[in-house]
Amino acid sequence: MEQRCEWANADPLLTVYHDTEWGVPLFDERRLFEFLVLDAMQAGLSWLTILKKRDNFRKAFADYDPAKVARYDRRNIARLLQNPGIIRNRLKIESAVANARVFLRLQGELGSFSDYIWSFVNGKPIVNSWKTMRQIPPQTPLSGKMSKDLQQRGFRFVGPTICYAFMQAAGLVNDHVIDCFRHREVQQKARRR
Repeated sequence: MEQRCEWANADPLLTVYHDTEWGVPLFDERRLFEFLVLDAMQAGLSWLTILKKRDNFRKAFADYDPAKVARYDRRNIARLLQNPGIIRNRLKIESAVANARVFLRLQGELGSFSDYIWSFVNGKPIVNSWKTMRQIPPQTPLSGKMSKDLQQRGFRFVGPTICYAFMQAAGLVNDHVIDCFRHREVQQKARRR
């Protein structure tokens, strides 16, 4: 049996996510927007809660097309607040819409959200060598720097802890513990880019 990060054994959804997505370097604009939305939605909740609702989020947020989400108005937000398949928190929903607008503006200014976000790690994932999950910090000075920059640009629900979760999800950092079979696999995928 393959050794995994211990959190991945709690539920089959977590196992699949861990084994196929978590920590894999991500450059696709729409997928990066997806993780911005999902990590903000997770604030104060478990990642398993988000994964269970992931398909509903995808439908609710136009398959994470930032151009479509940016056009959401009060009626769309009211509809989302009635959707039992997602997290019905007004501030989080409104931040997803506002963040889509800022995301598009940033793309227009810089050409690529991916290039912008990867500039925080100089285009290469940070590979950590944690022995236990307890060693993994909830945030770092770098996630604090990212948070501050995103907030200055107008993004919401992007505190240092949310930014660090985003960095882990999008593969800007490899936080698989060293005895997890994915630690080396994710590192190899990053080299093949």
